[in-house]
Amino acid sequence: MAASGAPQPGAPGQDEAGPEGARPGGEELPGGKELDGAAAVFTQVRPQLFGIVYRMLGSVAEAEDVLQDTWIRWHTTDRSVVRNPQAFLTTTTTRLAINVLQSAHTRRETYTGPWLPEPVDTTHDPALGAEQAEALDVAVLVLLERLTPTERAAYVLREAFDYAYADIADIVQLSQAAARQLVSRARKHIASGKRSTVLAGKRRALLDAFVAAARIGDLAGLEQLFTEDVVSRADSGGVVRPAARVPVVGRRKVARLLQAYAERFWSGVTAIPLEVNGHSAAGLERDGELFCVLTLTASDAGVDEVLWQMNPGKLGPVRRGRSGAAGQAAGPVQ
Repeated sequence: MAASGAPQPGAPGQDEAGPEGARPGGEELPGGKELDGAAAVFTQVRPQLFGIVYRMLGSVAEAEDVLQDTWIRWHTTDRSVVRNPQAFLTTTTTRLAINVLQSAHTRRETYTGPWLPEPVDTTHDPALGAEQAEALDVAVLVLLERLTPTERAAYVLREAFDYAYADIADIVQLSQAAARQLVSRARKHIASGKRSTVLAGKRRALLDAFVAAARIGDLAGLEQLFTEDVVSRADSGGVVRPAARVPVVGRRKVARLLQAYAERFWSGVTAIPLEVNGHSAAGLERDGELFCVLTLTASDAGVDEVLWQMNPGKLGPVRRGRSGAAGQAAGPVQ
């Protein structure tokens, strides 16, 4: 899937047998065609698997690792007894992602500064393998951090992929009633932190206006765009300066911070329109190098959140998407 930037893990052409399951001399190896069939099934459902695990983990790199493990299990299992390959692969992927989340909890607690998900270029796949683009927005992925691993799995499967409760129950190994409770609790957690959002066109217009005002340190212009309790979060991974190590809250505080750093931060910066996680974003480049992905959330009252992804280790997927779409930029943002 182009949007994920992920490799096709375990492709059968990567060992000495070659892509058709034959030895270098041309003699066919036993099971070669069967292996090709297994790879074809995996490749077909891979976009959806990536969509599930990325939403759960908020990390392209970790999602690709999970898919690699899923492929190994699919490759080594007795596939003759698997009645529904897609169900098997979805269950395996989701359970592996739950395991990763359980071990990642401690890492997130010790993360330096605000944590934001690794952005993905969704230009060619706005819903990222799902029926709808739910649980994909950067701000919603941040809210998913409030959920337990099992709640997150149930919410993603139900809201983004429209899985039946019976299927969710099988995947997370609970009763249907418990699966319904998981989704209900998850919805309440998300709703408590989620604000109503503006239409895509207005969101892009607000982003353009924000970049224009922030670039020149226009204090009044910024304050006019913001809600009273606007929040600015910058994920630098503790390795990029200047970047606030804590969220900055409040119209006046955020505007003053941006004004103070305007000349230093925006010098030599070009803002490129992007489509990230299903929504409008701006890629900030200096000397042709992407160093930040800027997104925001907004309601009718104004800009609610400004999210700066500046961690170099999380910009790879968008950089790859940019290099593949060179010369195809769309709209203002300068």
